[in-house]
This record gives sequence, C-alpha cells and structure tokens, in this order.
Amino acid sequence: MKFYFAFSAFALLFSACSTAHYFPPAGQWQQKPAAELKVNATLLQQAVDYAIAAENKADRDQAIVQATTFGAKEPYDQIIGPMKTRAPANGIIIYKGSVIAQWGDTQAVDMTHSIAKTFLTTVTGLAWQQGLIHNLQDKVNPYMPHGVDLYQGEHNSQIRWDHLLRQTSDWQGTLWGKPDWADRPEGKTPSDWPKRPLRAPGSHYKYNDVRINLLALSTLYVWRKPLPQVLNEQIMTPIGASSTWRWYGYDNSWIELDGQKMQSVSGGGHWGGGIFINAWDLARFGYLFLRDGQWQDKQLVSKEWIKMASTGGSANPEYGFANWFLNPGRKALPNAPETAVTFQGAGRNIIYIDKKNDLLMVARWIGNGDELDQLVGKVLKSLPSNASK
Repeated sequence: MKFYFAFSAFALLFSACSTAHYFPPAGQWQQKPAAELKVNATLLQQAVDYAIAAENKADRDQAIVQATTFGAKEPYDQIIGPMKTRAPANGIIIYKGSVIAQWGDTQAVDMTHSIAKTFLTTVTGLAWQQGLIHNLQDKVNPYMPHGVDLYQGEHNSQIRWDHLLRQTSDWQGTLWGKPDWADRPEGKTPSDWPKRPLRAPGSHYKYNDVRINLLALSTLYVWRKPLPQVLNEQIMTPIGASSTWRWYGYDNSWIELDGQKMQSVSGGGHWGGGIFINAWDLARFGYLFLRDGQWQDKQLVSKEWIKMASTGGSANPEYGFANWFLNPGRKALPNAPETAVTFQGAGRNIIYIDKKNDLLMVARWIGNGDELDQLVGKVLKSLPSNASK
C-alpha cells in the first residue's frame, strides 16, 4: 500500500511536470484577457496601437520593393521566383502560452523573406540530428554526390557545414544565375565587384543569399527529398501548422536527383520565392523554440542544436545560425533582455523569442528602424514583472 501511494504521488508529479507548458492544438490557440495574467491592458493596447502605426511605409507590392531597394543597387536583379502584394501590418503576442493580443489580418499568407533561412537551418539541423550530417566541422564536399562540383578548388573545398550555417563560407561561384559577388556587392565601382577579395572560410561574416541558396541545395542533396516535404513531415505537421504555407524555389532551381525532378528552395525572397506563411504558423514555429525544441512530449529539435544555433560565431557574435539574431550586450535591442532571440526577414517580418519573460511575439511589416525595439519595450512594460528592466 505504501508503494502504491508513493507511486501515485510520483505519477502525479510527473504528470504535472509533463503538462507544465500549454501546446496549442491544430487550428486553435488559447486566449486569455490581459488582466487574468496581470498584464496591464492599457499599456498592452498602446503597444498594439504602436505596431499598427509603425507599419513599414514601403510599397506593399514586394516586386516593387525589390526593384527599388536591392534591384536599384545590384546587378543580376531579375526576379526568378514568385512574389506577391502583402497584407497590412499584423501580429500576435503570446505570454505564458496564451494569446493576449493580436492585430491585423493574421491569416494572410505572405512572403516571410529571410525568416525562410531559419526554417532552412532547422531542416539542416534535422539532418545533423539524424546522422545524415555527422559533424558540423566536416567539409561539405564529401557529402555531395558524384559529378556535383559545388565545392571544387582550393578555396571552396575548405568550406564546412558550420561556415554555411553562420554565413561565413565566402563561397565563390554562381548559383541559379546569380554570382556570389552580386548580392550586396563590394567595391567602389561596378568593375570592382567581380574582383572582391577572397577570405578564408570561417573568418568573415557576409549576409549573402547566393550562399544561403547553396546551403539549401547542399541540404537537399543530403536529404535526397524536397526540403518542404521534410519540414512539413518533421516540424510543421507535428506543431499543428495550417496547410496554407508554401516554400518556393526559383524558376531555374530544378535538379534531377535519384531519377526525379526536385526544386531546390530559396532561403529568402531576395529574387522571389522563399516561404509564404501566415502569422499563426510563424507563431507555432517560434513557440517550438521558446519551448526548447519540444512539442508536447516530443523533442522535435535537439536542445544541443538550439544551443549552437543561438551562440554567436567568432566572425559575428550577434549572429548564430541563419537567421538567429542575438542580443549580446543588448546592442541590437536595448529594451530586450540579453537572452532574447529574433528570427528576422525583410519587410520587416519578426519572430521575437524571450524565454526570460515567457514571451513570444510575431510582428509583420513593421518599420526598418528602431520600431521593433520600441515595440518590444512597450510590450515588456505591460508585463507584471517588467523582468527585463
């Protein structure tokens, strides 16, 4: 009898621990009034009002934005993937697992631009987690099939998986018709651009979509099946995402692999493509990482992977794996805790992950200046503990 009671007590304790965090079922998410969680409703509403007022002033047609930003400054700017006109500003605030605020059309399926990079590095992480990639310090070339010469030559042959993940590979070449140097070109004149300096892989950080697309293609060769399929089966379906998101590549990014035609997806919307998704699915993806890669009783993403992804590299301490933006010294986001992480895409698309405050926020189409930091500050000010102050 004593054993029975002891076992029952243990079972109850285990049950309480295993259900400590709420996980939203597919198609729904619990909502609570701010006051129930001791959140200042007036200050929270001021934060929401600010997010709406701080909408990015650029044209909502993403093709026009491309033509007037990157396209106005870069060669090889032709759009080769799908683009669309976005919805107005929208977003969601989730505190202690409950939705406490939302604004705009959160069901709108829009481009998410470079947050696609975070989905990509997650799929690469699953390959590492399951032993398809043995070590992130391995050189990438031996993982490529016979006849694929992406990593040939003295320079490119030195590139390792960690370099691709951290945007420090300095890969040299052309992929899908885009030379590496054409993305954010270096040099005083256009004639200087193709003559960019070569840096040892791992030594220099450069935000570069050509090389991110190289990571996507390399990961495709490792998985030997389309990356959207991997993402859907191993992440999006388990976390209860909708069926409306899509992950696109380019018109010319098709390869033949194992006798089948497959499209290599893009890691952003720089030349079109990338992940088109709504705010609720972004929230589920962010919530997975707020909960350390666990969804209910399943560890979908390794905690070790998350630790590596959220650790800055030697070439850029504010950047982990793509597209994990970190906050050391609170330089990027002075109003946020140093431990806060953001997944960011142009436009701006933001997933804000704050474990210290048990806070998750999706903000879509907010301004490119300090608007995000201002929004974070206003939301944190409304919380009962003001824990980051």
